[in-house]
Order: sequence, then C-alpha cells, then structure tokens
Amino acid sequence: MNQQIREAIRDKQRIVIKIGSSSLQHQETGDLDYIKMEVLVRELCNLRNQGKDVVLVTSGAIACGKKAVQIKDGDNPIAVKQACAAIGQARLMMTYQKIFAEYNQVTAQILMTRNTIVDNLNRFNAANTFTELLKLGVIPIVNENDTVATYEIEIGDNDTLSAIVAALIHADLLILLSDIDGLYTDNPRTNPNAQFIPVVREIDENILRMGKHETGSSVGTGGMDTKLTAAKIATASGADMIIANSEDVRIIHRIMDGREYGTLFTAHKDDDFYLTDFVEQMHND
Repeated sequence: MNQQIREAIRDKQRIVIKIGSSSLQHQETGDLDYIKMEVLVRELCNLRNQGKDVVLVTSGAIACGKKAVQIKDGDNPIAVKQACAAIGQARLMMTYQKIFAEYNQVTAQILMTRNTIVDNLNRFNAANTFTELLKLGVIPIVNENDTVATYEIEIGDNDTLSAIVAALIHADLLILLSDIDGLYTDNPRTNPNAQFIPVVREIDENILRMGKHETGSSVGTGGMDTKLTAAKIATASGADMIIANSEDVRIIHRIMDGREYGTLFTAHKDDDFYLTDFVEQMHND
C-alpha cells in the first residue's frame, strides 16, 4: 500500500519545494553553499523540463545579509534583522538567478506577508500572479518579506509559508527539505530509540505531540512543530507533503521517482478548510 502511494508521486504536476537556511550554507562559515544551490537548481529545472509546475520557497535572506555585513548570530533586534533581510534578499536572489540562467530558466521573485493571505484582494492578486507565472513556464522564488514584517517570522516560518503557497496555488505536492530525515516518534538527536515514521495518513494528537520546539541549527527557525503545522495546511488543501533530508538535494528526483525517502503526509482535502481562518487562528493562539 505504501509503495502505491509513493509511486503516485510521479504523477504530481504542481510542486512546491521549500529549502531552509541551514541547507543553503556552509556550517563552518555561514557562506552560501554554491555547489548545493547549483544541484538544487538543476533538480528544479529538470522537473520543469518534464512539464511540471515548480515553485521554490527559500529561506536564507537574513542569514545571508548577516554574513555580508559580518553580524554574528544571536538575539539581534528586529530592525537589524530587517536590514539584514534587505541586504541578503538581493544577494540571494542574484545568486539564484545566475544559476538558473545557466539552464535557460526564467525565475521571478515573490515576497509575501501575512496580509497577502488575510486580505481578500491581496490573496486574489497573489494567486493570479502565481497562475500567470506558471503558465509562462517561470519558476517563482518565494520568501517572506522580512524587511517590512513587524515581527519575525510573521507568517510563522517558511515551513508554514510554503504550505500556504501550496494551498494558494492548488499544488498537489509540497516537499520540505530540512536537516532531518522526516518525522520520528521522538527527537532522534537526543533519543537513540526514536522510530522513523514513513507515512502519516492522519494528523491526530499523537502525531502532533511528536512535534518539538527544537531545530538542529542556529540558522534556521523552524522545528518539527512548524512542519506539522505545514502538513495540516497542505493536506487539508489537497496536497501530499513530504519532509526529507536536504543533505543531498538530489533526493528531489528520487522522491519524484516514487522511492521511499522522507515522511509522506497523505492529502485529505477538507472542503471546510479556509486558509485565511487558519492564518488568523495561528496568530491568535
């Protein structure tokens, strides 16, 4: 049964892929890992060449900006983070565009805030923009607009942002690339007896309790709890979601070949699910 579910991944046509800050940088220096970015871009372009719609949600702007102006990680004031985001977003996008251009792939930048989703007109316009870009064969590159967000991360981390994007564009697959293989019964970094969970068909209280407010990196902001929040959004909107390890980003084509990598959360479209209600509830909790 699990193998049939995995093989169905091959037929997914509209795919959102999220990659985190820690996956884009050298751990030793904090500088961008150009080799990993180049492989990521090649994977995405190959999906596009298969006729699939592809959207990339990328972290890394704030971390990239901090490195550029030599600000150390720590409890930086929000104004400093916003300034670093302004610096880093341009540098990150420039790097992406250079690499994508090597494969003759056109990209576009989309920066979003919570108001993009909550405001009906803004949400409508954003959805139309995505639709037209995908029709043109463009790969949109999405990040939160941290330069104007009043607190970080306004939407709730790029895990959540990627799920919101998947819901907004009616994607049928969301892949979260992170620094962990998938969902475990407990934190595998601290509990050697933690068991890996290959497939989740229902996100119940037992699954939610496995989410931890922990992350394996000082660079990223999202722990397993944000990934489970993303799974709730994505699956309710009708998309499968996979959490997989970004150590080797060639895992993307292996997943798309139907091979068993990462934890797969199966879609169960909820006709009563309203994206704006979920975002508002998330900020009221």
